[in-house]
Amino acid sequence: MPQAVAGTTGIEKLAIDTIKALSMDAVQAANSGHPGTPMALAPFGYVLWTRHLRHDPQSPGWIDRDRFVLSAGHASMFLYSLLYLTGYDLSLEDIRRFRQWGSPTAGHPEYGHAPGVETTTGPLGQGVANTVGMALAERWLANRYNRPGYTVVDHHTYALCSDGDLMEGISHEAAEIAGHQRLGKLIWVFDDNRITIEGSTDLATATDQGKRFEGYGWHTLSVPDGTDLEAIDTALTAARAETERPSLIVMTTTIADGSPNMAGTADTHGAPLGNDEIAATKLNIGYPSLEPFHVDPDALAHWRDRGTRSAAAHEDWTSRMDAYRTAYPELAAELLAGAAGDLPTGWEEGLPDLSDAPATATRNHSGRVLQGAAAAIPTLIGGSADLGGSNKTDISGGGDLLADNPGGRIIHFGVREHAMGALMNGMALHGGLHPFGGTFLIFSDYMRPAIRLAALMQLPVIYVFTHDSIGLGEDGPTHQPVEHLASLRAIPGVLDLRPADGPETVEAWRAALRYRSGPSFLSLTRQTVPLIDRGPGLPSAAGLHRGAYVLREAPSDRADAVIVASGSEVGIALAARDRLVDGGIEARVVSMPSWRLFATQPAEYRREVFPEGVFTVSVEAGSTMGWHRWVGETGTSIGIDRFGASAPFQEIFRRYGVTTEAVCEAVRDGVR
Repeated sequence: MPQAVAGTTGIEKLAIDTIKALSMDAVQAANSGHPGTPMALAPFGYVLWTRHLRHDPQSPGWIDRDRFVLSAGHASMFLYSLLYLTGYDLSLEDIRRFRQWGSPTAGHPEYGHAPGVETTTGPLGQGVANTVGMALAERWLANRYNRPGYTVVDHHTYALCSDGDLMEGISHEAAEIAGHQRLGKLIWVFDDNRITIEGSTDLATATDQGKRFEGYGWHTLSVPDGTDLEAIDTALTAARAETERPSLIVMTTTIADGSPNMAGTADTHGAPLGNDEIAATKLNIGYPSLEPFHVDPDALAHWRDRGTRSAAAHEDWTSRMDAYRTAYPELAAELLAGAAGDLPTGWEEGLPDLSDAPATATRNHSGRVLQGAAAAIPTLIGGSADLGGSNKTDISGGGDLLADNPGGRIIHFGVREHAMGALMNGMALHGGLHPFGGTFLIFSDYMRPAIRLAALMQLPVIYVFTHDSIGLGEDGPTHQPVEHLASLRAIPGVLDLRPADGPETVEAWRAALRYRSGPSFLSLTRQTVPLIDRGPGLPSAAGLHRGAYVLREAPSDRADAVIVASGSEVGIALAARDRLVDGGIEARVVSMPSWRLFATQPAEYRREVFPEGVFTVSVEAGSTMGWHRWVGETGTSIGIDRFGASAPFQEIFRRYGVTTEAVCEAVRDGVR
């Protein structure tokens, strides 16, 4: 039998049933969606949003609001109902147009589409992992900006997670970090409805999630009846009172609660109930109308009143912030600027001049640039997936960010690339921080879902990817990226940056920190690369900001061939050019550190760099996929379209034909 809303009558029951009705009707109208989970969660949503959540429907971006993430994004009508009912800028017509073209009520909640949606949730596990980054950001900002008598950062982060969220491996990585960091203002509520798409969860799992999270160091609670408002309230109150550990509330619910014939079945997970069952459900729960999308005026007034009451917390914060701004004007300005995503005035002056830096790996150059940037940008924080020494991502004097040192700037993500990417997204979504994270380029595979979501949400996070080719040498093909540059370049909105030497590395960091439309990655070498001669009259590394630029012109005004390269292979291209010129072939060298930046340049500039009709050769120690976009159908691409090998890098480059000789031969063949 479906559960009743325990001990609830009158306006509270009507308010809860309105979520159920809207969810059923919207999914039915779209003939697509997940009605069962929103119906089961309606009592929880009522308690959280009317008794605990500090938010302001009229100011969704208020800095010190509580964050609520529906990690079970398939239950999106649950969130859309709450947003509409409490008074966010989301209309009943938007609900009617659920999952339709141009509607803010997308199939899964999408950041930036509807007010009040804190992150894009779809791939299960990503949302809960984002909340760990949000909670980490809250604690860091509170440590930096709060002062005795002036508390301006003090809020909780909530997530609603499903069986699927907790089955995905990223939940383990993220929950383990949260427990280790003792994030006491993080609260996950597990909707234990025992149903997945294929049927009962018994088909795939028997994990005791409470015990699992106790092992991570979490505070765990249980709500045996997800319709018992007072039990839900008591659990949330206890979770908020726990300040030393994150909390997991295991809440037992019945999917499609209220449906007389389908409650508790997998059929309600991912398909409409059907008009007949919707009518039967509305009659069963005593809903006042069978008309689709009916919202009782008293219920709406009740919800809107609760939304207005919650906004009082914002008013109180505004008063405190005004006093804080008077007492600590510089800190207040820094906090507000960071929340807006702005960098400090003059931050670029902190970047080092590497024009005379000795030849070394670009990862080493990057480490030096990071120190200068971090000194100028106090909110630049990050770390590595247990590879800080290799990635050169440790901030000198920054301190380890740990529970006992909440103001540290070095995050030890552990061997958890997947969680690292998602936590970085959460920190960026929270606002106030500029996060970065490092690993070997090969292990970007482990964090690809988070990279894709960062691009989808246009989050300005920075990835420091080192060991970027077969140039890492003896570790062999398991550690040597081949297809990774092509793969990452294929993600819309990702800024690719593969610098060739120290000066280009400085400009790569400058470009990454300036880029606000999505994530950036720096592709950096393990092996030493030569310093490119940039003497008087020669092109500056600032050409990087155009994506590709002429690094060495042909001796005369006419080029017989163009050699284009990125990163460590630029040195090979320059050596080949000198040899070709000595042999009577006029060759131009183009450094191309960023395909994305070059693609945004005017067509006239792109033709200047790659003149039409001039034979072009590309050289990059990775997959040749995509290079014909730049070299043309008649051009040649030198690269690696098979896996690497274990040997010293010089030997691998020679064996795989990524050499000066190979470039010269390709040019000679092309210009004959």
